Amino acid sequence: MSPHPPAAALAGLPPRPSVALVAWALALLLGLQPVTTDIYLPALPALTRDLGASMSAAQLTMSALILAFGLGQLFWGPVADRVGRRPVLLSGLALYTAASVGSMLAADIETLIVWRVLQGAALAAAVVCARAMLRDLYEPQQGAQVMSLGLSGLGVIAITGPVVGGLVAATWGWRAALAVVALMGAVTLIFVALRLPETLPVKNPRATALAPLLANWLRIGRHPTFLAWTLLVSFTYGGLFTILAGSSFVYIDILGLSPAAYGLAMGSASTSYLLGTFACRRWVGRMGMARTVRRGAFFSLAGGVLIVVLALAGVQAAWAVLLPQWLFAFGHGVHQPCGQAGAVGPFPEAAGAASALAGFVLAATAFAVGLWLGQALDGRVLPYALGLGFWSLLTAIVAWTLVQRHGEARRP
Repeated sequence: MSPHPPAAALAGLPPRPSVALVAWALALLLGLQPVTTDIYLPALPALTRDLGASMSAAQLTMSALILAFGLGQLFWGPVADRVGRRPVLLSGLALYTAASVGSMLAADIETLIVWRVLQGAALAAAVVCARAMLRDLYEPQQGAQVMSLGLSGLGVIAITGPVVGGLVAATWGWRAALAVVALMGAVTLIFVALRLPETLPVKNPRATALAPLLANWLRIGRHPTFLAWTLLVSFTYGGLFTILAGSSFVYIDILGLSPAAYGLAMGSASTSYLLGTFACRRWVGRMGMARTVRRGAFFSLAGGVLIVVLALAGVQAAWAVLLPQWLFAFGHGVHQPCGQAGAVGPFPEAAGAASALAGFVLAATAFAVGLWLGQALDGRVLPYALGLGFWSLLTAIVAWTLVQRHGEARRP
């Protein structure tokens, strides 16, 4: 893989960032998403009890954040195409850090939900700019390899996040866990301010004009390559969000794990995800993106089928949830780098808008999962297992059909 983007993409920009710097930036910016959810997860049952909240209200602290995250991308993506990546990143990260502090200090569940909505809207700026920045600098297959390198760093964050969250929540309470989230936002803001240059080669002054924007989204949304990769990423994230939003109640309330033990369980699943990103980087270089996700889909489906079979058999043990979760997480580590690079691949001139639209579809999927879990969790593992099985099946179907037909990026 050449570490250098095309020369045309660098006209008028500062010296191009190295692959290592881009990978660090991707790890931190995309890593804020698991930081926002994973560190928070071990504290969720205690938070629910402390604030006297219902199960559905507790789930809303996750699903409302995700909905704001999706809608926020529709705003930040076009703005990033108009004014550049750095201004959007600096503004979004400052708001994210402030909202994280507000979440930590919330006195009731309603106030916490409001701060989490702001946090999700701000998080959107980090994620949409990270994906757009990748397309500014690399062609899709190169971008998938660089993305997998960045997501390996994200995997390390995802491994340590729930472990740290579990230990901090068990020792100092749920507010301390949210303080760690605020600290990570501040660290990322400082990194971007000091190290990350602008990557957008040409600003589009009409990117936020309503009529061209709607026409652009329609053009992007109808592109078969965009649809194939966006559905893949959204469906695999639907399974991941089932884990994120439901696993703390399954492991802690149903299976009796302590918050610290739950953090270790989630950290081990993140290790499997990390191994999946390693496999993705290796396989993409040898066989391309479409064949890579075709192979990864076997792991996704195996995890979903296994957890459903064990739950239907009445096995209620931590290993019966964790082993399928490992398999699914490995598949997710394969699908995510390819899907995120593939969705924006056909649109180098509108990477922000394409990234925003893909992110909105993903977030809408996760929001629906959160609403469903708030009603479906009933003290048994089975609803959780059926949810993971459903999304694993859809992931495999898309990976084996639409991606194989339309996965190669073609300009619209």
